[in-house]
Amino acid sequence: MTQIDFYTHVEDRLRVACTLAAKACRQGLRVFVCCPDRDTAQRFDRMLWTTPAIGFTPHCGPRDPLAAVTPVIVDHEGIDPPHDEVLLNLAEEAPACYSRFRRLVEIVSRDEADRAQARDRFRHYRDRGYEIRTHDLGGSGER
Repeated sequence: MTQIDFYTHVEDRLRVACTLAAKACRQGLRVFVCCPDRDTAQRFDRMLWTTPAIGFTPHCGPRDPLAAVTPVIVDHEGIDPPHDEVLLNLAEEAPACYSRFRRLVEIVSRDEADRAQARDRFRHYRDRGYEIRTHDLGGSGER
């Protein structure tokens, strides 16, 4: 069953997503990043070129000829993922393919609209019997 982790109360969703994608890559895992739109995918792509600060995280789009061998795939079109290791969701809704992945990562900012959408996704997963772990990155412990 898919392991689901919610990282909550984050200041910068894309920065945290880059950090988590880079960490997974260093651990030898492949990551499929589901972005809500082209602009977010492009910003995420640019950020990966400097994550970590003294390097970069190898990545490409799902249609790239090297997608099959690249650790991080950044998608905004809903392309069929080339692997089933880690799905990092930055979209507003639960991706249709999430259950085929070994791990799903959701990142939730402090923005109330983002938190409301995340609560809907949380309920969606919970109502389907998934165990969900939460990690409060805000430091205050408030919920």
